[in-house]
Amino acid sequence: MKKALALTLAATMALGLTACTGGTTSSGSTTGSTSGTTSSAASSGTGTSQVANKDKPLVWFNRQPSNSSTGELDMNALSFNKDTYYVGFDANQGAELQGTMIMDYIKANIDTIDRNGDGIIGYVLAIGDIGHNDSIARTRGVRAALGTAVEVNGAIDSAPVGTNTDGTATAVKDGTLEVNGKTYTIRELASQEMKNSAGATWDAATAGNAIGTWTASFGDSIDVIASNNDGMGMSMFNAWSKESGVPTFGYDANADAVAAIAEGYGGTISQHADVQAYLTLRVLRNALDGVDIDTGIGTADSAGNVLTDDVYYYDEEQRSYYALNVAVTAENYQDFMDSTKVYEPVSNQLDAATSPEKSVWLNIYNSADNFLSATYQPLLQNYDDLLNLKVEYIGGDGQTEANITNRLSNPSAYDAFAINMVKTDNSASYTALLSQ
Repeated sequence: MKKALALTLAATMALGLTACTGGTTSSGSTTGSTSGTTSSAASSGTGTSQVANKDKPLVWFNRQPSNSSTGELDMNALSFNKDTYYVGFDANQGAELQGTMIMDYIKANIDTIDRNGDGIIGYVLAIGDIGHNDSIARTRGVRAALGTAVEVNGAIDSAPVGTNTDGTATAVKDGTLEVNGKTYTIRELASQEMKNSAGATWDAATAGNAIGTWTASFGDSIDVIASNNDGMGMSMFNAWSKESGVPTFGYDANADAVAAIAEGYGGTISQHADVQAYLTLRVLRNALDGVDIDTGIGTADSAGNVLTDDVYYYDEEQRSYYALNVAVTAENYQDFMDSTKVYEPVSNQLDAATSPEKSVWLNIYNSADNFLSATYQPLLQNYDDLLNLKVEYIGGDGQTEANITNRLSNPSAYDAFAINMVKTDNSASYTALLSQ
C-alpha cells in the first residue's frame, strides 16, 4: 500500500525518487573537525591496499547523485563500480504524508484554525533548498494536499512565492476546502528559500528571521506554518508560533521537534533514520564480506538481522535503497521520542570471525545540520560497532565540497567509503579522488 502511495505521488508530482534532507541549526559555519567515537582508520592498519580505490565499496547517502535543476539521477555516480549504491528515503511518499498530515489537522480543527475569521486559512512555507530534490518534493507535497498547486510543464511548481497575501502569485493558486457546509479558501501567504548570507541552505536562523518579518506584516492571517524540515520548523515555532498557538509542521522527527508536539508543534515526518543508517553501513559490510547484497536486509543473516518491506524497498534500476516514512502526530509521538535508538530487528552483533573489522571513511555534509548531527550520526555510531566497522566521521561546513574532499587525502587507508555531498551535482569531486 505504501509503495502504491509513493508511485501515485510520483505520477502526480513528476519528481523522481531522490535524495537528501537538511536542516542547519546554525549559520553553517566551518567546523574543520573530525567527530565520532572511533579513531582514524589511517592509523588502524585495517585499510586494504591490495584493492584499487576505484573498486572499493561506495555508498552515497542522504543526498542522491542527481542534477539539482532537473532531478535527473546521475547514473554514472550510482554505478561508479559494482559495489556502489545509494541509501536514502522515499521523498515522494514522505511528501505526500506531510501534506496529508497538514490537511487532516486543518479539517479536524476547522472551528478554531481560522484565527482572524476571514474565511481564509493562510499558511507560510519554509523552503530548504530550491535546487534540492527533497525540498522540491516536500514543497510540492504540501501544495498538492492543500489544493494550492500550479502545474508547469506537467509538474507542480515548487518556486518560492515571496509574499502572496493578496493571492495573485503565479507559482501557486488559492485552494478551497468545504467542511460542515462552509467553504474556506486556503492560501499560501508567503514562502522563501531559507538560505543564509554564507550560502548555507536549510538554515534555521534564516527561518526564524523570516517568521519575524512575516508576522510583523500579516501575523493575524497566518493560521498554519509548513516547513521542509524540523530545523527550520522549530526555529519558527520557538520564535513565534508556540506562543501564538499556531501549529507548525516539519519533517525529520528530530528529538526536539517530537518533544515539542506536546507543546503545540503540529507534527513531523519520520524518515526512518534508524533504517537508513543501518542500510548505509550494512550495504558496505555486505560488499566487504563478499556476500549477497541482500544479506541482513531482505534476507536474514546468521545473527538474525532482517528488514521487512513495510520499512524499506530497493530499486534495482536506480541502485538505491529507500526507507519509508511515518507521520508523527499527537496520537503517536511518544513512540518516536528517542531518535537515536537502533531499529530492533537489525540490532544483533555480527560475528567478527566472518565479518572482521574493516575501515570506513564517512562524511556528513554539514556538522551543524540538526538531523544529521543529532540523529543520523549517532545512529551510525550505534551500528558501526554492531557491524564491526571502524568509521572515521568527517564533518563538513555545509557550504563547500572542498571542505570535505580536502580531508580525503589518503583513500588507500580505507576499505570503503560513505559519502554525503554538499550538493547533489558534485559526485565527481569524490569519484575523481577515488579514481587517481
